[in-house]
Amino acid sequence: MSSIRVGVVGVGALGRHHARILAGLEGVELVAVADSREDVGRRVAADCGTRWVSDYRELIGEIDACSIAVPTRAHFAVAAEFLRRGVPAMVEKPLAADLEEAQWLVRLAEGTGSVLQVGHVERFNPAFETAAALCGTPKYIRAERVSPYAFRSTDIGAVHDLMIHDLDLILSLVESPLERVEAFGISVLGGHEDCAQARLVFADGCIADVTANRVCPSAKRTM
Repeated sequence: MSSIRVGVVGVGALGRHHARILAGLEGVELVAVADSREDVGRRVAADCGTRWVSDYRELIGEIDACSIAVPTRAHFAVAAEFLRRGVPAMVEKPLAADLEEAQWLVRLAEGTGSVLQVGHVERFNPAFETAAALCGTPKYIRAERVSPYAFRSTDIGAVHDLMIHDLDLILSLVESPLERVEAFGISVLGGHEDCAQARLVFADGCIADVTANRVCPSAKRTM
């Protein structure tokens, strides 16, 4: 059986782990990593036993699937290039910079029959899978995800950076329409929110309180 040829686009803080994991998977050939920064790209390529290219478009025609971990503002442009050509894409969260771009990507994938996967890895966390099987129909959920400032993902706020994981988990647990959202956030270090608090109210009466903070002295994740 031949290996699946895969490329990784963007090998910064998260993408380098995509490359490392793919390089070690049985049945996968990491064809190349693409990054506009030569020093970063060459270093990750060397560590993973593959080659570096500066332009992700060089991978088109060479790979069967791609993993995309570029800054959020570039998710749409990069993913669209591959989806238009029927190349399955795994895109780091958030899927896109805004709802319109995300919907466009979904339509592109549907139109070409390509797989489009978002990097909501927490849904596959064994601890969450165990809890989800045991919790039945939840009536109240409290989720908290806080950490010190990581100096990455500065083009998005704490909601898209951190809270989006818990929003995905909550929506997978609560099988009821969302009726109301109350939320507020504050910016501490930049133009985006660094702290956010939200309350989600569902039609079946379930309430979820969600906290995200990326300027906290210590790291903690609880649900």
